[in-house]
Amino acid sequence: MNRNSYVILCGQIAKYNEDVPYPPPLPNEIEQLVADHNITRERFLVLNYPEQFEGAVNQLALWYFSGKIKVRETIIEGLENAGKAFVSMMNGGNIGKQLVKAL
Repeated sequence: MNRNSYVILCGQIAKYNEDVPYPPPLPNEIEQLVADHNITRERFLVLNYPEQFEGAVNQLALWYFSGKIKVRETIIEGLENAGKAFVSMMNGGNIGKQLVKAL
């Protein structure tokens, strides 16, 4: 990270049920690096920007269909595995969206 830079925190569902402060603590050596480089860690909540939803969806669709962004998903097959998928998601076991595909 560059000096005076920002890290936007988003998608930390695996930490929701942990009894830790927000943002989650960093290892001591990383915390010192963050302090030394004046790096800001800040929460991003999409629900704070409802007036920008339509424009954002349109822009994301353009980027997706032009191949500039890619979707990553973790798919578990079978509704009988929905519980397993949910627990895995809550523990951070998924990449991207956690989906359950009915067979």
